[in-house]
Formats: sequence, C-alpha cells, structure tokens
Amino acid sequence: MKDMNAPEWDEPTESDKELVAFVVDHTDRWRDYRDANFMDAWSEYERIFRGQWAAEDKTRDSERSRIISPATQQAVETRHAEIMEAIFGQGEYFDIEDNIQDVNGNPIDIEMIKGQLTEDFNKDKIRKAIDQIELMAEIYGTGIGELIVKQEKEYVPATQAIPGIAGQAAIGVQEKDRIAVKLKPVNPKNFLIDPNAESIEDALGIAIEKYVSIHKIVEGIENGTYKKVDIGSSYEDDSLEATQEMQNFQDNKVKLMTYYGLVPKEYLDNADDTEYEELFPEGSEADEYCNLVEAIIVIANDSLLLKAEANPYMMKDRPVMAYQDDTVPGRFHGRGTVEKAYNMQKAIDGQLRAHMDSLALTTAPMIAMDATRLPRGAKFEIKPGKAILTNGAPSEILYPFKFGATDGTAAASAQNFERMLLQATGTIDSAGQPSQAPRDAGSNGMSMVLAGIIKKYKRTLSNFQEDFLIPFIKKAAFRYMQFDPERYPSVDMNFVPTATLGIMAREYEQQQFIGLLQTLGPQTPVLPLILKGILSNSSLSNKNQMMAELDKMSQPNPEAQQAQMMQQQLQLQTLQAQLALLQAQTAEKTANAQQIQVETMMIPEEQRVKAIQAAATNLDNGDDFEKRLKLADTMLKEKQINLKAADIASNERIATMQMQNKQYKM
Repeated sequence: MKDMNAPEWDEPTESDKELVAFVVDHTDRWRDYRDANFMDAWSEYERIFRGQWAAEDKTRDSERSRIISPATQQAVETRHAEIMEAIFGQGEYFDIEDNIQDVNGNPIDIEMIKGQLTEDFNKDKIRKAIDQIELMAEIYGTGIGELIVKQEKEYVPATQAIPGIAGQAAIGVQEKDRIAVKLKPVNPKNFLIDPNAESIEDALGIAIEKYVSIHKIVEGIENGTYKKVDIGSSYEDDSLEATQEMQNFQDNKVKLMTYYGLVPKEYLDNADDTEYEELFPEGSEADEYCNLVEAIIVIANDSLLLKAEANPYMMKDRPVMAYQDDTVPGRFHGRGTVEKAYNMQKAIDGQLRAHMDSLALTTAPMIAMDATRLPRGAKFEIKPGKAILTNGAPSEILYPFKFGATDGTAAASAQNFERMLLQATGTIDSAGQPSQAPRDAGSNGMSMVLAGIIKKYKRTLSNFQEDFLIPFIKKAAFRYMQFDPERYPSVDMNFVPTATLGIMAREYEQQQFIGLLQTLGPQTPVLPLILKGILSNSSLSNKNQMMAELDKMSQPNPEAQQAQMMQQQLQLQTLQAQLALLQAQTAEKTANAQQIQVETMMIPEEQRVKAIQAAATNLDNGDDFEKRLKLADTMLKEKQINLKAADIASNERIATMQMQNKQYKM
C-alpha cells in the first residue's frame, strides 16, 4: 500500500542518467591517473610538513626512531611567508588602469570601483583564502581556488523614527541582501582535471570533490537549488579527507562532486534547440564529443544528479583558478617546496634516526647474566639502591657492557644535508646564510646570495599574479557586474597587480638606498627621492603620512623663494659695487702709470741738457771740451739704456694689470 505521507522524489530521466554516466566515466579515469602518479607522493609531502610519522616513510627496515627533521617545514613556512608578504605587505595588491576611453561617453570612477572591490574582498575574507591556497601550493605544487557566488543576509545597526511620535526613534538592526563572491581553497587531492590539458581553460572539464554535511544538501533541495532526490548520508570512503586522521567521521556526510566543463548539449534541459549538422556517424567515439556546451553539473554520491545547467555566467568562464608554485612545462600540476626538498629531507631523517638508534644502544645500560646462577623466579632490574641476589660471586655472574660509542659524524652530516636542502628550496635563514656566503665575502657576497634568492621568489610571484590573482579579480568583478549591477557598472576594466617585493627583497633594497645615501651625502639634490624610496619600502604604520610631509618639504615655499630672491639681489648689488671700486682703482693706477711713462721720457732730455752745460763750463782748451763731451755722451747712453729697461718693466706691469682687469670683468 502506498504511503500517503511519503515525499514525491524527482525520478531521473534518461538524459539525467546518460549525463551522470558521461561525467562519472570521465572523472573516474581522471582520478585513476591522478592517484597513480601523484597521490602517494602528495600524502607523504603532507606528512613531512605536519611532522607525522608513517611506517612507509622508513629509510631502512631496522629503523626504530620516528624523528622527523623540521627543515622542510621551515623552508615551506619561509617561502610561504615571503610570498604572502610580497602580495599583501604593501596594503594594496591590485590596481585598475583607466584605459576605458569613457565607454558610451559615460566616464566611471575608477577609485570608487577599486574601493568597493577592496571592501567586498575584505568582507569575504579573500586574504585568508589566498593564504591557504598559497600554502597548499608550497606543499603540493599547485594552488587551486573555486569562486562561489551566493546571496547572504547582512545585518547592520539602524535607527528608525517611530510614526506618530515626534522625537522618538527605534534602535535595532536592519536586514538587507548582499551578493558575496567567495574564494574557496581546493586541495589538489580533491581536484580532477583532464590529464591531456595544461590549463583549466584547455581541459574538457574539471571536477571538485568534497564531503559536505547532509543538511547543506537538504537546504539546497528546499530552496530549489537542487533537484528533489532521495539523498543518503552513508558513503564509506576516506580518500577525499582534507588531512590524514586516525579515524574519519562517517556520519551525516555526502560526497558532492561539482563538474565545470563541456557536456553534450542534448543532455541539458535548458540548452537552446539550435539544430546542428551531424558530422560523425552515430555510435562512433567522435560523435560523443560533438555539439558540446559549457555546463555546471552537481552529482551526489557518484549517482544522484542534483543540478545540471548551462554555464550561467555572462563571460562563460569556469569559476576555478590554478597556478604552479614552480613551473613544470607540459604538465598541469607544478612542483612545490616539499618536492624540491624531498631527497635532502629523507637524507636528514635517515642520519638523525640512525644517530638516535645508536644513542639507544650506547646510552641505556645493558648487562649479561648467568641465568643458572640467579635465584629461582628472580626478576632482574637495575635501579639505584636495589639489592641483587646471586648464587655466587656477582663479578662472575653479572657483566655490564655496551655496543661501543655513538659516532658524532651523523649529526654533522645531517647539518650538511640541511644546507643542501636550503639550496634546493631557495630559502635562507640564520643558519644557512653564513654557509652560502663566505665569511670574507663582505656585503657584496651577501648581496649576490640575496639577489639569487629574490629572483626565485619573483618567479613564484609572477606565476601567482598571472595565473591566479588577476584572473580571480577579473572573474570576481564580472560576477559583481552580473549579479549586483547597481554597485558595479558593466564596463571593461584592466586589472594590474601591484605586489612586487617581499620583506627580504625590500630589506635588500633598503640597504641599497642607505648605501647610496651614504655615498652621495646629505646635501645631494636627490635626497628627497632617496628618502621617499626608503619610506615606500618600509613597513611603518604611518609611512603615508611621512611621505606626505616629505612631499610638502620638497615643494617650493613662496616666502622662502622671495627671501632667497632678495638675498640673491643683495649679493648681486654687493658684487657690482666691488666691481666698480676695482675699476676705479684700476683707472687711477693706469693714469699714474702713464704719468710715470711721460716723466720717464723727459728724463733723457734733461740729462742731455745738464751734460752739455757741464761740458761747456770751466773749459781750459779744446781737448778738455771734447773729452768731457765724449764722457757725457757715454753717460747719457748708459742712462738711456737703464731708462729703457725701466720703461720695459713698467710696460709689463701695466699690461699685467690690464689683463687682470679684463679677466675680472669676464
């Protein structure tokens, strides 16, 4: 007899069954490929990062110690912290270029859209999601995130006037709907992709598997998101658990697989009815892959179709982003830090465990006994103050011994392997820094080491920005434009990343700025630029305020400019007065020199007249007159020679003074 209270379930149609078979068949083959090539290694990578021991991780059969070196954990956390600092250390991690060319003549406010996106990302905890995605990329080699759009209830404090009562208001909360675009981290162990593809866009499809509580499925059925199917909650499988646990919880959980990709159009109810020409014969393998459309398929427990619809997003894109921590050409999955450090990690663990096993043999006391000479039923124990009964001399019955001494080279070898691990992963710390840079290398040697490490970080940062960050921001903006058009206008925007340097790179550039400042000195004209560069790379909380004050200091002050101009004018007037004084002194000296020259020219004539007078005075005969005349003539010639020499020296002094005057004027 039919139960009248039993709910009416939606029976699956033939198209639903064929669609489920199409998706499950492909995803099963993709899962087999992933498990055979990656799953065992990923599980071991996770154990190494978490410091968990497993029997399959032994380096030798006789190994008893379970110690795991934290070297790889430190390398992962160092790289993860550096990349996160590079992304979010400067505050803003994306920007919008204003190259829209005023679409339809309506300019938009770029800063307003940027502020709205930043506010919504903060509400939806995008930074926390990216932190988890980047950490999984360091462990497994690939960071994957799923974009989810949902409508949420938001409650905000509000005050509302009470009708009919003046001056009275009711205080409470106001409920409003909000479109939320969330980023959900996806573990690579729960992700399936076409093995022939190198990117999400090139794949036939991708699938995300996860366990959800049954009440989420029931909620989706009640609000019409999912079909009304008889869902069960018993699914015995632990391969999709996010972490390896001792005992997994099996109650009230449903395996949910979300497929984003191409499916035959004939399997979808909401696809258009456009007729296409059949190019391949029916029943051939190629006929199954013709006339495909982009769709979203949700399947529960590998058998129940919950949802099947064509891609509802306006850009027809797949809401999943992925990037490689370190690029592996020709493969979708990348290479993570744990994979780089794997060989050295195993070597370190082997050395440390061998050392610990040796300590167990050489430290704990061991003793050999003659069992026939011990009392019947005696339980042999060694403890301080214990009396040991023997049937004879104890020195003949008991013999303490140990297996040699522990070799200390094992611990030293482990340190060498740790240095190699830091080289393999491209990380540096207080222990690895001196080993990579010689002690006598100075600052240049350290700069070379840091430069190489920073370049490796920039490779990972470039992959993250181009393959994950910018596609995520674009897709999120498109979702807001489609589902919240009142706040986000539908325009084409170009997003650019602004994250460039991590804390290590910024410290390295700070050292360069400081060295440049020490070289140029405090009086250099480029001092404001250097100080601004130092502040921009710093992590100070008030660096924006300091940079604004620095800009004000570098801008010209009108009062200071006027005072400086007045001072320059006074200096110019002083120089002009000094120049006029020097010119007057030069003219006076020139006139004195000319007067001296004229007087010098008159001296020979005076001397000649005096000589003639002397020759004509007191003459006795003609011979005396001639002798005196010759003597006077000789003295006159000597005087003329001396006067010419003095004249030449005077002319040289005048010429020198004139040249100095001309040089001063110039």
